[in-house]
Amino acid sequence: MEYRLYQVDAFTTERFAGNPAGVVPNADGLSDDQMQEIARELNNSETAFIYKPRHADHDVRIRFFTPTTEVPSCGHATIAAHHVRAVENALPTCKVVQKIGAGILPVEVVRNDTSYQIVMTQAEPAFQQPLSGRQRDRILQALGLDVGDVRGDCPVQIVSTGHSKVMVGIRALDKLHSLQPDLPKLAEISRRIRCNGYYVFVLTPTDEYLVHGRMFAPAIGIAEDPVTGNANGPLGAYLVCHRLASPAHGTLVFRARQGEAMGRPGVVEVSIDVEGGLPKTVRVAGQAVIVYQSVLEL
Repeated sequence: MEYRLYQVDAFTTERFAGNPAGVVPNADGLSDDQMQEIARELNNSETAFIYKPRHADHDVRIRFFTPTTEVPSCGHATIAAHHVRAVENALPTCKVVQKIGAGILPVEVVRNDTSYQIVMTQAEPAFQQPLSGRQRDRILQALGLDVGDVRGDCPVQIVSTGHSKVMVGIRALDKLHSLQPDLPKLAEISRRIRCNGYYVFVLTPTDEYLVHGRMFAPAIGIAEDPVTGNANGPLGAYLVCHRLASPAHGTLVFRARQGEAMGRPGVVEVSIDVEGGLPKTVRVAGQAVIVYQSVLEL
């Protein structure tokens, strides 16, 4: 069998920036072991495998693999997968319903001349109780942070819109960019708290970007992820919940910049519909660029 294979940089329009993802747009016939081997070989934080739909309630089915495991959702690989699908099929502006591990969710494909913007709706926000005491201190120590580095109005908390992350809001941008976390300790803590990702962020409301962040997930084979849709989506819900950003006309809209410390900067556009002061619908948008394509024979 021949499988089409793409390398795509997501949340950017420049090659070798943003977050790289593998995409296999004709994955029907691949076994779980083969998909895991392909993801390990490509060694991107995630690789997306696109399948034909099984039922009438979705248009396309996508599975996501890190180099070590399957995950239920992935922001940048979703952007990459739908960009490839749009390019291959010369899609007009349209809506696509995708079935992923996190559920059946809509994706908007917005065509502008020859370029595309992909807008993905994430799962309903879910919040755990803020972490405190020894648990919080262990996380901060593993990240290389002191309690004084953390904003007093930012509880350390696990939030999910399909794939949970620990939110850690700190005060200083230079501290963010100089972090050198203890990755084995973070992986050990992940097993205890059952959350694989740690999103450390700084709010910069006077900047072009409301958020600058870094995301670490060593427990699933990702030392650091350059630009993370599944971190910035739940972060938006977190900002609404804790009144850290103000929605306008019922929607919080902001841009987040990530990947600067890795030399792979990218931008995530986030919008959160707010009802009764609470986050309801979370959308993450971005562009992508194909770096190369090839054929894999198995």
